[in-house]
Amino acid sequence: MGQLRVPIDPFHTAFFQLVTALLYILVDLVSADAVIRIARSGVARSSPVFSSPRKDIKWDELAVGAAFLFNPFTIATCLARPTAVFSNCAIVCAIAAAVDQRPVKSMLALASAAYFSLYPALLLPPLILLCHDQSVGTKSSLPNTASKLLPFFLGSLTWLLATSYVLTGFSWEFIHSTYGVHLLLPDLTPNVGLWWYFFIEMFDPFRAFFLGVFWLHLVSYVGGLCFRLRKQPLFVLTTLLGIFAVFQPYPSIADASLYFSLVPLYSHIFPLMRYTFFAIATVLYATLLGPAFYYLWIYAGSGNANFFYAITLVWSLGLSIVVGECLFAVLRDEWEVDRPEMKGKDIRRI
Repeated sequence: MGQLRVPIDPFHTAFFQLVTALLYILVDLVSADAVIRIARSGVARSSPVFSSPRKDIKWDELAVGAAFLFNPFTIATCLARPTAVFSNCAIVCAIAAAVDQRPVKSMLALASAAYFSLYPALLLPPLILLCHDQSVGTKSSLPNTASKLLPFFLGSLTWLLATSYVLTGFSWEFIHSTYGVHLLLPDLTPNVGLWWYFFIEMFDPFRAFFLGVFWLHLVSYVGGLCFRLRKQPLFVLTTLLGIFAVFQPYPSIADASLYFSLVPLYSHIFPLMRYTFFAIATVLYATLLGPAFYYLWIYAGSGNANFFYAITLVWSLGLSIVVGECLFAVLRDEWEVDRPEMKGKDIRRI
């Protein structure tokens, strides 16, 4: 017997594509509005616990929003329509709610982001710090603030997981198929990350050990940055997003676009950066040659895995330079608060 073929209605197909496109455009507009709200608050330059000596240098809030919307990575992400768009939107909405002194809404948004993906849960400590710093008028201690906000995050995330449990026929199989993929790395499809090639070459007896090492490496940044940059939790959030774009198991350009959308908030530290041209050139080099190298390997057959992995290393190097340059500039800016006589003078490491 022949197979039963269901006719495809061109009208329904076109209508579905239109609705999907409008949905992703709407999500990007919501994300841009959240970025504009963060820029309008001025927390990146001056907060209740820290004020930059260069706080008068800033981009207009609309310019920051335009930098997000017209970023080529943002446009490419919107065209590709990944689910990372929803996670990114929830993250920037959580940050915007925190700077607007709405901590409960911030926790709900972060729980939604953690539900879509796994790594946003690591943003919880600096986000709690940001909520606490923005509500200094309440005279509440940090442990007290954390004890109040943590139940909202855990409760929201539990409710979302329970909803999925019901919708999937009262089964927890979806956890292994979603979060388990991030934790255990069963899919080694080539991507712009660093994990896939390493674990292709890994012997099975050592796989579990190095999975733990890689995840420990990623998690270790959270505590160190929160401790060192305690007075600037918004920058900790921004830096962690850049680190996640490099070191998470399955990164994409959506993660890079989210990081680059928050970097303009710190336009006052741009003059302190040392290797701006090299960083931008490296990112552009990898952006332009990455697709070409992938095509030559997968489709033309004139390359191999090393061919493509080399350009992913350049991409990761470029992002790492940007993250490191921003970190250096913020530390220099913070140092000049205690040493104002050193403002504008060159320094060197001894």
